[in-house]
Amino acid sequence: MKTKLLIVLLALAGAVQAQDDPTVMLINGQPVSRSEFEYSYNKNNSEGVIDKKNVNEYVDLFVNYKLKVAAALDAGLDTMTTFRDEFRSYRDQQVRPTLITEEDVEREARSIYEEAKQRVDAGGGLINAAHILIAMNQKASQQDMDAAKLRADSVYNALKKGADFAELAKKLSDDKGSGAKGGALGWLQRGVTVKEFEEAAYALKVGELSQPVQSPFGYHIIKMLGKQMFFPYDSVRHDILSFIESRNLREKIINDKLNMMAAAKGNGATPQTIVDEKVQEMEKTDPELKYLIREYHDGLLCYEITNRHVWEKASKDQSGLANYFQKNKKKYKWESPRYKGIAYHVKDAKDVKAVKNCVKNQPFDKWADRLRETFNNDSVIRIRVEKGIFKEGDSKLVDREVFKKDVTVTPVEGYPIDAVFGKKLKAPETYEDVRGLVVADYQEELEKKWVEELRRKYPVVIYEEVLKTVNKH
Repeated sequence: MKTKLLIVLLALAGAVQAQDDPTVMLINGQPVSRSEFEYSYNKNNSEGVIDKKNVNEYVDLFVNYKLKVAAALDAGLDTMTTFRDEFRSYRDQQVRPTLITEEDVEREARSIYEEAKQRVDAGGGLINAAHILIAMNQKASQQDMDAAKLRADSVYNALKKGADFAELAKKLSDDKGSGAKGGALGWLQRGVTVKEFEEAAYALKVGELSQPVQSPFGYHIIKMLGKQMFFPYDSVRHDILSFIESRNLREKIINDKLNMMAAAKGNGATPQTIVDEKVQEMEKTDPELKYLIREYHDGLLCYEITNRHVWEKASKDQSGLANYFQKNKKKYKWESPRYKGIAYHVKDAKDVKAVKNCVKNQPFDKWADRLRETFNNDSVIRIRVEKGIFKEGDSKLVDREVFKKDVTVTPVEGYPIDAVFGKKLKAPETYEDVRGLVVADYQEELEKKWVEELRRKYPVVIYEEVLKTVNKH
């Protein structure tokens, strides 16, 4: 009796849930919930979106999108390794940060601190030193070396007689950075300065002054301002946390925790299976995350299938582009003539004709390669060339020579002779003359026909009564 009651209660719970989030449409037999459609509609029609759609207008866009996803699934694009890897990487990045707490980050900060503390304290702690540097070139002559040593000794003697260290550092130190601060170098640990400086500095007592110490940089006169063991944790905690963020060590913390969780679970668990389970758990309680992940999943599929059927196909279909252009020539008429050719500059007058002969009777798209191979194929650049389809205002040289405008052409230094070669056109000759426009229009036509095929292939059912209840915000 209890078992039958439990089954009834579960069935009722499922029915209530279905009523709370009813199916708004079926795409190829797959239900789309009202909440999923609401998520997509409101995200793509939020404040700041220029071309906002009402619900009915958006339905067509949404259906077309889902039809493309259905085609991608039928084509098995979701089984490709590249797709799976990219999708999983994105999906996991939405979930991985939730696997660690601030306590985990604090624990890592403590670990970093303890490692640094042990290393520094084992090396003798920290020193707070100042120095006056008398610089000396490593390849200095003996005379220069003697002069540097004499100067260093002079500064040292002045200090021994009571001269102010900070003032002399500001005036005489060749280390201008520390010199401006009275010679202060701040707190140092072993391993951050040259050996000669380090050994002399660590041997000093607080307040003590060293004799001139030679290093590869010159002569240092060092004053010991203070010594201590490593800083207390609280005084460096903020810096360590900033270090963790700047070095993206959160990812390391997450990886360490996943490894620990997988080891604790056993039974063949891996870090990836732990993440997979976390995704499933979060999707049950967070619809926004669920639809965000699905949106990325479907978006990747939609992009790849559309690229195959429309974008890449159109850009590579030379005969299709040519045929489309011939059928729609009037669409690409220019309001004013264009000049299809080159504007060029040469050093030698003989090259003016040589350039023309080089490209004459060659396909226009081969001109640049021909000119480069013939004239600029070695270290000597013989010509400067600008190739294109020019309208008035694009090139002053073309404006002057072709469109007969009264303009001043700025000379190209080293290439005093200007010339043009090509032909004036009233309208584009081939689709290549307006390739960008033709490709875009041809893609639009291909997509329209493809979507029509998808509409015929995959059944679409819209539940209008449910659609009227969509919450817009």
